[in-house]
Amino acid sequence: MNQFIFCVSQFSFASHLRVRPHAGSNGTRHRKPLVLWVLLLSVFVAADCGKRRPPLPPIERVQQRTELLSGVQRGNQVILSWPAPQRNASDQSVQSIRRIDVYRLAEKPRAPLGLTEEEFAARSTLIGSVTYDQIKSAVDNLTYTDTLELAGEPARLRYAVRYVNAAGQRAAFSNFLLLMPAARIAQAPTMIATGQVSENAITIAWQPPSANIDGSTPVNLLGYNVYRMEEAERESSETPINSSLVSGTQYVDKNFKFGDNYRYLVRAVSLGTEGDQVESLNSNSISVSPRDVFKPSAPTSITVAAAPGRLSLFFPANPEPDIAGYNVYRSTDPNLPKEQWTKMNATLLTRTTFQDEKVESGKRYYYYLTAEDQVGNVSAPAEVVSEVVP
Repeated sequence: MNQFIFCVSQFSFASHLRVRPHAGSNGTRHRKPLVLWVLLLSVFVAADCGKRRPPLPPIERVQQRTELLSGVQRGNQVILSWPAPQRNASDQSVQSIRRIDVYRLAEKPRAPLGLTEEEFAARSTLIGSVTYDQIKSAVDNLTYTDTLELAGEPARLRYAVRYVNAAGQRAAFSNFLLLMPAARIAQAPTMIATGQVSENAITIAWQPPSANIDGSTPVNLLGYNVYRMEEAERESSETPINSSLVSGTQYVDKNFKFGDNYRYLVRAVSLGTEGDQVESLNSNSISVSPRDVFKPSAPTSITVAAAPGRLSLFFPANPEPDIAGYNVYRSTDPNLPKEQWTKMNATLLTRTTFQDEKVESGKRYYYYLTAEDQVGNVSAPAEVVSEVVP
């Protein structure tokens, strides 16, 4: 569109040009060369306006501010979090974010909430930065931890971050995050070294904190939150595995899988300012690798139905969810050691019925069953049942 306007203006200029002859003997001595020049200029302008040119690249701008800065107090720390930039440009681009500066302003608790960016810039302190390497390696969110000295008069803290590009240009400040940190927050609990693994649960335990982070007692304690992560994960989830605060000093985790490797940690929960719940710092973590070494229960309530040339066994399914199948053993001598009985199934029996047609009329046959789970644990022998073939 701009090119079209330029061409039209050029034609307009050429068509409205007035040629004034220089004074001479006949008054027209220089008119023809000048008119010819104007005509040639019009031809060249028209030819240039007919060409298509590639579009110009968009003008780059410094990455805009984030508006999703959030944070929580944990012990004597404030942990800030915000979404990581979706992309980062080349080093030469003004959109290449080289670091993210973090600012903090300590205010009186009842200071006015309204504050302009100019006032914040003049009064706040640069407390640290998120490095270029941290920005590049971030997946979903970036975090920054501010460790506080919780002593003296209480204060309201105001935080903001701003992006800085490769040329040192600063974007606008993020949204402001305001926090009223509490000083009487419980110290972190101490995990007991090992977890107890049973067939249905992992039980972990810990020692309660002995004081608050400022050294005061009694401990400001509402309860505990328990966190679990896969062994390979670097950070714990921000969602505890307990649905409500744990009041005691142990937790039973029934939602796990044998064969997985877990790490557990616990945080004490205290009553913060304005009734908020504030967690302590992390406890030490413990690793638990539950392995299924538990035998299933023996099959029960086995019945035998006799028919000419056949004996049929019926039994209910085992209650364990990981049962893979059953084995059937037979003997004509009930006193024969169990390990010497004949195994009747070539492959694991997945049904809850079995028909034995390799029998002789008039003979009594004895049977017992075992259950086997998916990792090969075998139950104790079931009670022996018998029947005579008609």
